[in-house]
Amino acid sequence: MTHDETAQQQPQPDPALRELDFLVGTWSMRGHLAGSDEENIVGESTFEWLPGGFFLRQRMKLDFAGLFQINSEELIAYDPETGRFPSSVYSNLFPQPLPYEWDVKDGSVTISVTHGPLDATFTGGLGEDGTFSGAWGPNPGADEAVNVPYSIGGERIQAGE
Repeated sequence: MTHDETAQQQPQPDPALRELDFLVGTWSMRGHLAGSDEENIVGESTFEWLPGGFFLRQRMKLDFAGLFQINSEELIAYDPETGRFPSSVYSNLFPQPLPYEWDVKDGSVTISVTHGPLDATFTGGLGEDGTFSGAWGPNPGADEAVNVPYSIGGERIQAGE
């Protein structure tokens, strides 16, 4: 088998993964709890493609209103059967990975998690100026004490590769 034949047989990332390219880089994030104007949710998030381009990694550090620090790593993939992006989030707050699902279309982003008491959805999108904004909220019937509603936005502070 020649080198060219081997290269042709290697799997390639699904072109749909390119929908996530807008995330690549480091983002400064600021937000506030629902019903408050005090920006006390502050952090930074970095997105980068893993070698091969099959998975997008997010590393996040977030001070959540002084109540707790969130440190997490997320791996985002693509599911061609659903057209969505399932992910696993590894966090300092839970002993097992949390299953999230991203839906990205035309600059809008929906992220949802339903696992044990966690039952919330983020709805937001990318602004014309390259910023993002949106809000997390509990899904109908979810415990708002666990799924605290908050708004968050961000701007890219460093471009990625």
